[in-house]
Amino acid sequence: MLAANKKKEGLKLFRLIVIALMFMAITLVYVWFRISITKIDYQIAEEIHCREGLLEENRKLKVEVATLKSPRRIESIARTKLGMRYPERDQVIFLK
Repeated sequence: MLAANKKKEGLKLFRLIVIALMFMAITLVYVWFRISITKIDYQIAEEIHCREGLLEENRKLKVEVATLKSPRRIESIARTKLGMRYPERDQVIFLK
């Protein structure tokens, strides 16, 4: 009888250890998932911040392009830096 009781107690202890190990494994997997999700959240926030910066830079570049394409600016450069002027009437040749 004493050996049977020890065997039952040993079996109970083994089951308890197995259950504790399973609980620990599940807990570790849960913690690992939470850490992974947190890392992904930080990456998403960083990418959103980067996207906002790129959108702002894109907006500034569009304004700069519009300024550089301005006919008034081009005419000013042509007159001052290149010495250009509008042609006289006799300098214009019409083609048919």
